Amino acid sequence: MEVIYLAGGCLWGVQAFVKTLPGIKFTEAGRINGASNTLDGDYDGYAECVKTTFDPSIITIKQLMVYFFEIIDPYSMNKQGEDVGEKYRTGVYSENKKHLEEAKIYIKTRNDYDRIVVEVLPLVNYVKSAEEHQDRLTRCPDDYCHIPKEILNKYKNSTCL
Repeated sequence: MEVIYLAGGCLWGVQAFVKTLPGIKFTEAGRINGASNTLDGDYDGYAECVKTTFDPSIITIKQLMVYFFEIIDPYSMNKQGEDVGEKYRTGVYSENKKHLEEAKIYIKTRNDYDRIVVEVLPLVNYVKSAEEHQDRLTRCPDDYCHIPKEILNKYKNSTCL
C-alpha cells in the first residue's frame, strides 16, 4: 500500500469521492502543510485534504490524477465551489518523490497545464481532522459539498479508467 494526500477544497466531498475509487483501501480527513504540527483550533497555512491509502497494482498516480481533476477547478486559487480561503487550495502531497513526479508529469501533459494552480509538493506535516469531519457526507448526505452529487458516486463499484 502507498499513501498520497489530496487537497481539493472542502475535505468532506473529496473524501466521499475518493473512497469510491477502485484500489482505494483507506481514507482519512485531515489538514496538510500548515504552520505548526498541531491544529490547536488554528488552521494557519493548512489545506484541507484526504490522506489516501491505495494499492498501486490497482490504481496508478496518473489514474488518481485523472479522477482528482474531475472534482476540482484546477485554475482556481484558494477557492473551490463556495469555499474560499487558503485552506481550500488544491494540491497533491506525498513523502514519495515518485508520486510527485508522476503528478507533475500528468499536469504537464494536459493542454491547459499553463493555467493550472494545483500545488504538487512534498509532505511537510499532516494532522488528522476531528472525528466529526471523518466520512461527514456519509453520515450527513445533505450537508453542503462543492462536488455535484452525481459525481460523488460516479465510480462506486467500478474498475479503473
